[in-house]
Amino acid sequence: MPTDIVMPQMGESITEGTITKWLKKVGDTIERDEPLFEISTDKVDAEIPSPAAGTLTEIKFPEGATVGINTVVAVIGGGEPAAAPALAELAPAPAIPAPVAPAAVAPVAAAAPVVPAASGERSRSSPLVRKIAKDNNVDLNRVSGTGPSGRITKTDILGYIENPAAKPAPAAAPAKSSAAAPAADAPIPGSLVPMTKMRSIIARRMVESKHTIPHVHTVFKVDMTRIVRLREREKSKYEQRNGVKLTYMPFITRAAIVALRKHPIVNATIEGDAIRYSTNINIGIAVALQWGLIVPVIKRAEEQNFLGIARSIADIAERARGKKLAPDEVLGGTFTLTNSGIFGEQFGMPIINQPQAAILGIGGLNKEPVVVTDEDGSDSIAIRSMQHFCLGFDHRIVDGADAGKFMADFKACLENWDEAIG
Repeated sequence: MPTDIVMPQMGESITEGTITKWLKKVGDTIERDEPLFEISTDKVDAEIPSPAAGTLTEIKFPEGATVGINTVVAVIGGGEPAAAPALAELAPAPAIPAPVAPAAVAPVAAAAPVVPAASGERSRSSPLVRKIAKDNNVDLNRVSGTGPSGRITKTDILGYIENPAAKPAPAAAPAKSSAAAPAADAPIPGSLVPMTKMRSIIARRMVESKHTIPHVHTVFKVDMTRIVRLREREKSKYEQRNGVKLTYMPFITRAAIVALRKHPIVNATIEGDAIRYSTNINIGIAVALQWGLIVPVIKRAEEQNFLGIARSIADIAERARGKKLAPDEVLGGTFTLTNSGIFGEQFGMPIINQPQAAILGIGGLNKEPVVVTDEDGSDSIAIRSMQHFCLGFDHRIVDGADAGKFMADFKACLENWDEAIG
């Protein structure tokens, strides 16, 4: 009995999707849950898995076609039919915290038998976390939490399921930047190539942001020597201990969270003639892709400790590159970090991701001769690791004084780092 494959609804506000690539051709055999085609919407790019096993007998729309949701795009025959997956199934579950290739989470045979949730477990976990634990036969008493007061987050439980051993396996090397090598399908000089769905959306939103928001930028130079030394000393055993690489991004993100707590106006948005002060700090992390740029969001980032932030950054970056993000994972950001310094620039002046009030551009990290003053007031020249940070802010609601105070606290947090890194 044939199975119709339809264009899924990847989010409540999504009405259509563009088929960017067919991963199978007519006549190919396909397994259930094997990626069948890729789509692009105005929220996210994603791979769509097959809801049934069998042979692909018909493709109704070519690559590049924009199709309404629930429209049949292909037919699979010769296998056991299966009900079309629900939205929750189509939106892939988050990958494990360490940046390894995304994979479906399988039950852990060696895990301890699941026990009824005790009151202590309920205080340390959400209903979603408890459901994941129950479905995978995991005793939550064995899971270490990285949330506030040791609370177990979704990232923690998924990481435990992938590797329940006390010593997590080292993370795989992160995907290389698109700057390292040209894309396999790089355009031919002189050719005229239509914008992709993602690129056209980026273009439109950047114009809207510059047209709507009076952008102002302020640049601070931060002495990162203390953090550089800490990272060099800890990075090898940190990865062995926690299964995630120790990069500079968690330090920068945690410092931003500290400053945002002190200056909520920088974490606010404009709604008509009013200012909405956000309840939570939802940090967007800009990820450069070979086919564009996407900004997945770490929700309720203020509730995570350093290790939780490190795992979340690695997770969303890897899944963004693997087209495994769900639509709601790119929505709801209240503040954005963009790291263009990895390409060697001193600093950039980024465009604000509206309706947010600010964006922080991360510049290059370089050694420089710096005048330092000792406790006796004597000056000397020393080699220090210095980094530029540029805050772009919406001058309608954030004044220069607010931006300066925010950046001063951000700078002080990094230069006087005293937080445990896990």
